[in-house]
Amino acid sequence: MKKIHALFIILASLLLAVTALWGWGHSYASQATIPPQVRISSWDVSGQSIEGFRQELSERIQQLERTPFIFTFGSSGVNPVKTTLSELGVQYDAGEILIALQRLQEGSLLDRIKARWKFPKEWTLRFHWKENVWKERLTPGWETKSFGKPVNAVRKIADGDQVQYTPEKTVYRIDRMQMEQLIRAAIPHTWHEGQTIAIEVPLVVSEPPVTMASLKAEGIERKIVEFSTSFVQAEDGRTHNVMSAAKTIDDMVLKPGDVFDYDKVIAETEKKYGFKEAPVIYNGKLVPGIGGGICQVSSTLYNAVLRTGLEIVERRNHSLPVSYLPIGLDATFSQGYINFKFKNTTGKHLLIRTTAENNRLSIKFFGTMDSNVSYKMETKTVKVLEPAIKYVKNADLPVGGHETLQRGKKGYVVESYRIKLMNGKQVERQRIAVDTYRPQPTLVAVNTGTSDPPANPKQEQGPILEDGVNGPDFQ
Repeated sequence: MKKIHALFIILASLLLAVTALWGWGHSYASQATIPPQVRISSWDVSGQSIEGFRQELSERIQQLERTPFIFTFGSSGVNPVKTTLSELGVQYDAGEILIALQRLQEGSLLDRIKARWKFPKEWTLRFHWKENVWKERLTPGWETKSFGKPVNAVRKIADGDQVQYTPEKTVYRIDRMQMEQLIRAAIPHTWHEGQTIAIEVPLVVSEPPVTMASLKAEGIERKIVEFSTSFVQAEDGRTHNVMSAAKTIDDMVLKPGDVFDYDKVIAETEKKYGFKEAPVIYNGKLVPGIGGGICQVSSTLYNAVLRTGLEIVERRNHSLPVSYLPIGLDATFSQGYINFKFKNTTGKHLLIRTTAENNRLSIKFFGTMDSNVSYKMETKTVKVLEPAIKYVKNADLPVGGHETLQRGKKGYVVESYRIKLMNGKQVERQRIAVDTYRPQPTLVAVNTGTSDPPANPKQEQGPILEDGVNGPDFQ
């Protein structure tokens, strides 16, 4: 009997303990408050009602996202840009703690007990940031409007042929990579008490493509040579042609190693200005044509090149002597046959300037050249070529009679030499060319009394057209 009584007492005690434990567990799991010692990014939320916490959390996040954010631009003179965290694309998220709190109120009693018992003490407020939002506001277009555009440095040739420079204008631009890092670092990871967040935008100096340093590095330091020839400036085709070709060359810059091509100059001149009628050289004779005078530009340029010591790539003399230069120092042009080319061998850039005024065509080179070095030219006639006699039939003359219609002109074989001077003393003498100017035949009319034409000396075939771009139709 005693054993039964003892067993009853034990069972009753166990039942009472289980009932008490269940009651404690139910009470523990059914709490509507947050467990003790819980913090979310320094905010102590322990003991708060879960529902009240949700409401306050939403309000705090909204307040945090409304935090003023100001971009300042240092001493650039640009006004600050004001915005907020939310307008910058910042969104805060406390979803992890809300999910964990939901587990305290859902599931079996045992699940809720475990969730509350193991509830973490420290939680972090997280944020998501759409990086492109600020870029869409502070666009390159906004930068240009706010800071302006960079302006290239300018080089000009002033009065007295002085080389002068106008410095470039630099502007500010945003260092976008550093800017992104600064914004990310400035976004609060904890609860912010509404103070304005301000960052000074990192700026970098933006230079234009052409700076004074880059221009000076080209080496256009001074006028290194000038050469002029005379021409009669009038309202005629030749003046137009000379001045048009000169304008095309004016301000041309050759880089080191560049080859000047007169054929390209003539093509561009014809496109921009067109050529007018003026005498050209056709098979050794002056005849009406289009573009007459363009070889005065190439010949004047040739003499400037010679006196700068540059390399002549391609050049030929006229078939006839020209009036504006000594024989041996001219450079003709025949489209498709003869060109004038030279190479910039100064090692620096070379600027060509031209003027055609006061009956003078002047070509100037600006660049780098040893001021102690100069060049002069000498020519020597090594052979005089006597004119041949060309006969034409004239039946109006008496049989056996003859009449001189045109006296011939002598031709020449000429050597040209470039002499290099150092401090005025000759240090080098170089033969540049051997040129032949064909003699012009004496034209004689005869009547031999026969139908056969008189015999004439055999003529060497020359270029069809010189010193122009088009001639008359001789067919």
